[in-house]
Amino acid sequence: MRSFFVPAAALMLAGCVSAPNDPTLILQTSKSPEVYVQCVLPKLEKHGITSTVTQNSRHARLVLTSKIAADDVLEVYKAGDGGKVFLYERKPLASTITPSRLEQVAQDCR
Repeated sequence: MRSFFVPAAALMLAGCVSAPNDPTLILQTSKSPEVYVQCVLPKLEKHGITSTVTQNSRHARLVLTSKIAADDVLEVYKAGDGGKVFLYERKPLASTITPSRLEQVAQDCR
């Protein structure tokens, strides 16, 4: 009976890894990706959130490291007269009622 549960658990985990990851928040901003990142970074540092930034002329990506869960990602793409922001955040179900610090910072910099 034990051999049945191990493969089943492995299949369930494999399904979670391969499932599409929808953004938890999508925002439109009047700022370019570079300007938006310059707004977000100091606010994140104020909350003690560390990040790694990669960017080019049309895109910026912030990877926010987590000690206990998968990393959160904030991406900004150049779009029209500003940018489009996508937040991929893994937060516990108990915290879905109020915005997280990361979500609040993303909205404040719109």
